[in-house]
Amino acid sequence: MAEWSKAPDSSSGLRKRAWIQIPLLTGFVFLLKVPTPCYLEHNSTPPTARDKLRTECARRANSPAMEDPSKDLPLVTDSKTEGVPASQAQPPSNSNGTAQRTPEELVARAIAPIKPEFLRPPPPSRTTQNNAVSDANTNAKQPQVKEKKSKRQLKRERRQEQKSASNLCPEIAKTGDVNACSYKDKCRFSHDIEAFLSLKPDDLEGDCPFTEADAPCPYGLACRFSGTHKDGAPGATSNLLKKSSEVNGLSKDVQKLLWKNKMHFTKANAVIKSLGLEGPNWKKKQLVDKEEDEVGLSGSHAADENECKKAADDSIDCSECPSTISASVNAEDACETVEIRPSKKAKCVVDEKCSDEVEGDATVLDKDSDKDSEETEMADDVVAEPDRSLKIHPREKMLIDFREKLYLAPLTTVGNLPYRRVCKTLGADVTCGEMAMCTNLLQGQASEWALLRRHSSEDLFGVQICGAHPDTVARTVELIEKECTVDFIDINMGCPIDIVVDKGAGSSLLTRPARMKGIIQAASSTVDRPITVKVRTGYFEGKNRIDSLIADIGSWGATAVTIHGRSRQQRYSKLADWDYIYQCTRKAPSALQVLGNGDVFSYLDWNKHVSDCPELSSCMIARGALIKPWLFTEIKEQRHWDISSQERLNILKDYVRFGLEHWGSDKKGVETTRHFLLEWLSYTCRYIPVGLLDVIPQRLNWRPPSYYGRDDLETLMASDSAADWIRISEMLLGKVPDGFTFAPKHKSNAYDRAENG
Repeated sequence: MAEWSKAPDSSSGLRKRAWIQIPLLTGFVFLLKVPTPCYLEHNSTPPTARDKLRTECARRANSPAMEDPSKDLPLVTDSKTEGVPASQAQPPSNSNGTAQRTPEELVARAIAPIKPEFLRPPPPSRTTQNNAVSDANTNAKQPQVKEKKSKRQLKRERRQEQKSASNLCPEIAKTGDVNACSYKDKCRFSHDIEAFLSLKPDDLEGDCPFTEADAPCPYGLACRFSGTHKDGAPGATSNLLKKSSEVNGLSKDVQKLLWKNKMHFTKANAVIKSLGLEGPNWKKKQLVDKEEDEVGLSGSHAADENECKKAADDSIDCSECPSTISASVNAEDACETVEIRPSKKAKCVVDEKCSDEVEGDATVLDKDSDKDSEETEMADDVVAEPDRSLKIHPREKMLIDFREKLYLAPLTTVGNLPYRRVCKTLGADVTCGEMAMCTNLLQGQASEWALLRRHSSEDLFGVQICGAHPDTVARTVELIEKECTVDFIDINMGCPIDIVVDKGAGSSLLTRPARMKGIIQAASSTVDRPITVKVRTGYFEGKNRIDSLIADIGSWGATAVTIHGRSRQQRYSKLADWDYIYQCTRKAPSALQVLGNGDVFSYLDWNKHVSDCPELSSCMIARGALIKPWLFTEIKEQRHWDISSQERLNILKDYVRFGLEHWGSDKKGVETTRHFLLEWLSYTCRYIPVGLLDVIPQRLNWRPPSYYGRDDLETLMASDSAADWIRISEMLLGKVPDGFTFAPKHKSNAYDRAENG
């Protein structure tokens, strides 16, 4: 059992290796293969303790009692050495290379117990393939440092791209008339119809998604289904279909005010001051607002003074006006100075006369200099708002009963409006928009406001916001209540994403109960809409703390709270702790509705949670609905739906149709729909058909081995390769553009991660 090999540090020395048998107390024998020390002539270093140990082991190995250990104990060696064949040393394997185990053993290992006849050998590792491709690219091309472009250069390139023939002017595309554009030569887009048609990709199969509406297609010649348009149909001047079916859009006037920080939040500021939640920069901001208002109203002082003189001539005591009407320049300040009871003297009459004159010359949403009517509206609020005796009692607010309603969780990226429409058709009762950041909403970012859009089919709809400070959240909820149509507003206090947590929002608030209290109180006191909260069990694993805060959350003004049964540190690893959710639910006050969230993937899961804790109002469904959106149908019909591949394809077709209606049927809209479809397919590939399982229902943490479907389409849908997802998208949206690549945002091959909170 000895073999010889050259010493690694010398060509002259040889080192002998021997097998060592070490008997253990348990009766087993531990085998150790060690090299015997062979010191070279030029090495004069004295032996160390390890060398002495090796010498002693070699002496024992060369003893007569241990000459041939193979006689006493069989050895298992690798494929290059002699020994027992590997096929006899391992348990028998399936065709896909996995060992044959019972379904119970597979379930214990979180492996999906698929019937043996559907198993197949695993495909080559995608990581290995990607590494090989990247190595080839690295060898073929020298690394080039990209030149950093300035903002002006990037803007110039965008303008040049817009001016290319592939980007036809929207007005000309709608009407087909070159003279329809009012900007003429100053237009940023191309006016060459023939060049555009020559570069336009072939039309897609099927009918235009806007043909069912009475209005013509708003994209005209740019529509990828223009061949199905009716001849002679008049051009659409606007997207009438969106106007009738979608709400909560951001108007240009409001966006301009937000861009220039000219929007006033009277209610939010009064609430923040009354709660004593002013930040360190509060007074500084108030002074800036006052200076801006004085500049904007400098031309109206004379009119205000003349009006006050007229009022004095009519025997009105102007001395009761708070420090001349110039103080009403900052009516918001006047509102904050009177906290207990508003002034009910001659100020009201003067303000009415001043407001009549101002409103005759300006509008509220006008240029920056036209501030008069805004200030008069705030002056009117002075009379009605600060009286705390008139504050709405929490029991008088709008209430929503979530009990036994199927609640689709707010899902980042995939939980868009077309996806929510699909879930509504499959049985969802409550829907909520994607998480929107408060600061982005207050800055008027159109991409963030798009997350608040609501379809007419969403009869019970809410929006979810995320902020780190009470004043920011209070202003956001006031703005949403004024500009949007929602049934409730949800505040996210459980998002685990680093970029959110580092800003002090999301699950970072779980470590700051005082900040949580300020945010909930400020939001609930500012608006009449119900305020709900979404939290996790705690920030660190094993240190749950919501049970100690659940009673306070209700007293702070929240209508409902959703508890995700994981900590921020867990993210999406391990299973949700529903026992802790039950514990928190039983501690909650009766007026506070508690919803559970985590790993609901079948109607049996739903039934178990509702029956184990009758105090639980409902369950929020998140990743389970991403993988199989027909989960809502299964819960309502109380059955396991063995859905066919064609039925699943029909659901994807509905999603594509809804996406084209939402994002547009032109080239840009088609590719946007494709992108979000691929993001969704990176989740749906995890679904395992019921007919292929030895044990049902499927659990959310099961990892499926490679398997064949019952038909080619089902096999394709089970693939976790992005190339196969692209093939499915081409079945619905035509071929992808040249050079198209896709990488899922949430890393779908990681079952313990996701991008939603």
